[in-house]
Amino acid sequence: MFETLSERLGQAVRQVTGRGRITEDNVRDTVRQIRMALLEADVALPVVRTLVDRVRERASGREVARSLNPGQVFVKIVHDELVSVLGGDAEPVSGTGRPAVLMLVGLQGAGKTTTAGKLVGMLAKRSNGEILLASTDVYRPAAREQLGKLAAELGAASFESPSSDPAAIAVAAREEATRRACRWLILDTAGRLHVDEVLMAEASAIHSAVAPAETLFVLDAMAGQDAVNSARAFNDALPLTGVILTKADGDARGGAALSVREVTGLPIKLIGTGEKLDALEPFVPDRFASRILGMGDVVGLVEQVQDKVDHESVERVARKVERGRALDLADFRAQLEQLRNLGGLDGVLDKLPGIKPGAVAAAGFDDRVVRRQIAIIDSMTPRERRHPAIIDGSRKRRIARGAGLSVQDVSRLLKQHRRLAKVMKKAAGGGMNRMLAQAMRGRGGR
Repeated sequence: MFETLSERLGQAVRQVTGRGRITEDNVRDTVRQIRMALLEADVALPVVRTLVDRVRERASGREVARSLNPGQVFVKIVHDELVSVLGGDAEPVSGTGRPAVLMLVGLQGAGKTTTAGKLVGMLAKRSNGEILLASTDVYRPAAREQLGKLAAELGAASFESPSSDPAAIAVAAREEATRRACRWLILDTAGRLHVDEVLMAEASAIHSAVAPAETLFVLDAMAGQDAVNSARAFNDALPLTGVILTKADGDARGGAALSVREVTGLPIKLIGTGEKLDALEPFVPDRFASRILGMGDVVGLVEQVQDKVDHESVERVARKVERGRALDLADFRAQLEQLRNLGGLDGVLDKLPGIKPGAVAAAGFDDRVVRRQIAIIDSMTPRERRHPAIIDGSRKRRIARGAGLSVQDVSRLLKQHRRLAKVMKKAAGGGMNRMLAQAMRGRGGR
């Protein structure tokens, strides 16, 4: 996520990390590199000026000069100013009453409908009560059908109306949500390719009709400053309460994320980190700034593991290896699925400190490799998964045909499995798996 920005900022601050003394020349050169990194990341010019001026002012003062470790203090200054630009404290999505109405607005293609579906999964974990989805988009073909399919996939309720009046649809949806005693009503609204008077008048009419608890602008991170300018236009016309940043996993620059709060005054409340319906995270400025500077987000990773990992499966594998039994290919497949649930290896390494952007791709091990490995294991018989040693040349050829891959791919998988099984067997003797199982059992009552 935001690989270009992270790499450039990381290079800038690394040159002063660990220095026992920082001179004016050091500060000037590093600040210049920070400015260039922000501009190349498509951060709005006023935001760049504000952030750079704050860093320069603090770095030239007593805070650094009197420190025992001025290099680390300088990095902390950059981190703190990034947090300030990103909004300071986290501001979660909230709403009182039944139903609490969440209204999503934004341009066409920003990901409003998909985000509406992702919100269902997030809100369902946070609170009891039914969630109703409704679309007021009467222009885009099959918009309401798409939302209905998403609702069915998530096990949520959806509302459909034959009306062609978006405000009337919103009122009817709220009445249905009230009748069902729903906790939340999520309204997906129509978008346009650009900001226009018709779009704004329609959004205002819906807002006036249902008085939403939250009016959230869905912003496509990949659209850069155009999206930030659209957010400002919407905020001038509507009482927006926050921003949901989508497609952050596909944007290497990060300019929209660093600009929107400073430009609009609106907090980023959620961030979309992938295509899956569970790839939506609370936006925590402090953690996000740490990730941009390559300092990781271990707390976020722990929360992700607690939320998405099948802990019973982890304990089962740990107990199996502790008893001296070999890790078979069925176990290996289960671990690959766990990795995919965490957003792939990229999603894990992105939150670990000290890992350079693109490390997974450079190592040649990405989500496509994981999917191919799962396909290979799925092409095996149950007996072959339990006893990989029986897989000879003819079996490899049959498995490769079934997976649509080469025999070399099958051989690589078997070699990787043997290596992992050997490592885990050694680790079992040192108690690593007992520690892992204990950590899973003591995960805060989840």
